[in-house]
Amino acid sequence: MSKHFVPENLPTHLQHYIGGKFVDSIGGETFGVLDPVTNQDYATAAAGQQADIDAAVAAATEAFNNGPWPKMKPRERANVLYKIADAVVAQQDRLAEMETFDTGLPITQAKGQAQRAAENFRFFADLIVAQHDNALKVPGSQLNYVNRKPIGVAGLITPWNTPFMLESWKLAPSIASGCTVVLKPAEFTPLSASLWATIFEEAGLPAGVFNLVNGIGEEAGDALVKHPKVPLISFTGESSTGQLIFRNCAENLKGMSMELGGKSPAIVFDDADFDAAIDSTLFGVFSLNGERCTAGSRILVQRGIYEKFVEAYAARAKNIKVGDPHDPTTQVGALVHPEHYNKVMSYVEIGKSEGRLVAGGGRPENLPEGQENGSYVAPTVFADVAPDARIFQEEIFGPVVGITPFDTEEEALELANNTKYGLAAYLWTNDLKRAHNFAQDIEAGMVWLNSHNVRDLRSPFGGVKASGLGHEGGYRSIDFYTDQQAVHITLGDVHTPKFGA
Repeated sequence: MSKHFVPENLPTHLQHYIGGKFVDSIGGETFGVLDPVTNQDYATAAAGQQADIDAAVAAATEAFNNGPWPKMKPRERANVLYKIADAVVAQQDRLAEMETFDTGLPITQAKGQAQRAAENFRFFADLIVAQHDNALKVPGSQLNYVNRKPIGVAGLITPWNTPFMLESWKLAPSIASGCTVVLKPAEFTPLSASLWATIFEEAGLPAGVFNLVNGIGEEAGDALVKHPKVPLISFTGESSTGQLIFRNCAENLKGMSMELGGKSPAIVFDDADFDAAIDSTLFGVFSLNGERCTAGSRILVQRGIYEKFVEAYAARAKNIKVGDPHDPTTQVGALVHPEHYNKVMSYVEIGKSEGRLVAGGGRPENLPEGQENGSYVAPTVFADVAPDARIFQEEIFGPVVGITPFDTEEEALELANNTKYGLAAYLWTNDLKRAHNFAQDIEAGMVWLNSHNVRDLRSPFGGVKASGLGHEGGYRSIDFYTDQQAVHITLGDVHTPKFGA
């Protein structure tokens, strides 16, 4: 590998996209964007303020009220969505390079993101064409049917961990439903979001349906959440930000969908397929650099196999290849930003007094030349972690995991639910009855039994407790972006009490 791979023709300045045009901030504000292997700025981005959000919402409102998109037939909208999907796949290599450069995700893991993003558009294109709504009839008496209508301008606020793919999760259903949108991508990773505008334009999406405002959460994000003409906010990010958005949405009674933080348990019983559980629990916390909301970052292992598990797990963790994200042999790349790196490293230090360090615990050795200042953390494993330890209760969002033993099924369930979060859970056992009953009792929006994190797009995605509010995925996404209007017609004689007759 060369010292540092830089994709060709990288933009040095990223603009907003409002009403079909690339524009700078009205007041000229910008912020720096860095790549995480050198931690040097490679570009500036327009920093959206209230005035820029106002302009984007005005463009989206005009496109919703007077443009063709919301009134188009589902098949016509679907045809545009298929073109979007094809355009995403056509530049998947370029996209993966940009995503890896911007986020520090290993290139082999970034390569799947374009296919998944494209599949989101195809899926929702199929869904809106196949979708039908209820018609309920009482013969000779009454007919009731449902009109489904797009709600209006949707505000989409997306995270930095797999930016392009997670943007597609929100863009595909919102646009498919006939809404117009204002996207505020994460400030750490604005690069791949800049591709959407051209993709949409070339696919034939009318101007104003998609608008993009870059900026930091406290400025652009805050203005979008508080905007009186944005009736919907879909947010993915950390729970504390979610609470703030929740408060700000209350003022205008906005619809909200929130996918927030996680501290998901992986529970391994002594009858589990040991090798499969090791593979899955390693992948579950070290893939995507550990920067994933559904990471199985608390591993609970039954006492009979505990020491064997810890030993095998630590040995594998020490063997994980950390290095240049563009190297196809890399399994863990650089964390997204120095600010986040410092947070993760602070938890590594806390962990040293809360558990037995069995792997990692600092920066990796032998970093590539020129990347010595990159935001690299060695895969870190703590054993014998007390259930109330900070590293067992707080979301770290990096390549750090805690392991603790349990004796009985009841204890395992208590440990699994002993956190404010409830996003995902992973369960390893060959006892079928136990698996299904245990899954039922876990406080989590999603459970994987003897499986790593693979998700059918038709299924609901979301969490309980501090991990979220509402669900997206399949029809639930369409429900979020549309109003369902019930129409009632009397088919027989009208029998109304005659007040005042």
